[in-house]
Amino acid sequence: MAENGASVIEEAYGEGVPCWVDAQLPDVEAGRRFYGGLFGWAFEPGPGTSVWARLAGRPVAALVPKTDGRMPTVWTVYFATPDAEALGRRIAAAGGQLVTAPLPVDGLGAVALAADPGGAVFGLWQPGSHPGFGRRREPGTFAWAELYTRDAAAANAFYGGLFHEALFGARAEPDVGRADIGEVFPAEMPPHFLVHFRVADLDDALAAVRRLGGRLQVPPFGTSYGRVAVVADDQGASFALLTR
Repeated sequence: MAENGASVIEEAYGEGVPCWVDAQLPDVEAGRRFYGGLFGWAFEPGPGTSVWARLAGRPVAALVPKTDGRMPTVWTVYFATPDAEALGRRIAAAGGQLVTAPLPVDGLGAVALAADPGGAVFGLWQPGSHPGFGRRREPGTFAWAELYTRDAAAANAFYGGLFHEALFGARAEPDVGRADIGEVFPAEMPPHFLVHFRVADLDDALAAVRRLGGRLQVPPFGTSYGRVAVVADDQGASFALLTR
């Protein structure tokens, strides 16, 4: 995919490739202010009560109002699949759980939520007219998803079996990794995927997070895929900032 601005176009995503992210928030208007200020996103109405974020005219994420206060305030990564129902059956057979069955979304595609055997939640996206990200791997867009797990071998077997390959770092342009809980987060943290957004300057981005009412959760640290800091927005949704 071209990386030079307006020539970037939406593309088809193979099964198991991260193709979309959304944030479940108590206050979407506050989310618009925070993420618009941090990443320069513009917003437009999306399906239902959601809003879509765009960068230079291309879709990059969605903000979704929580319908139940007991739901977590969280960013979710979605993996592409040509058949969400079939993938859901494979997830269950491999020891995972289909949290919500696939539902159609206004002709855009079908969406479902699942959890791996360790409890980490992720989304499934079966594309219709919306294949996924219109921009990625550039400042202000999705760049990486890291699975924090307690059982690396089990995670490798589960995701490798689902997507017929070693998911973590196997592609020419990898965008998913796996780390043990305890490397960054305390041992009591539940398994989860952490969504990473690319930024041009990590220190400047951290200053913007603080200015917009967010907070630093994990100070900057080095990884094989770049320099990372973990933050939370002003409503408590955690995500990471990444620069290379």
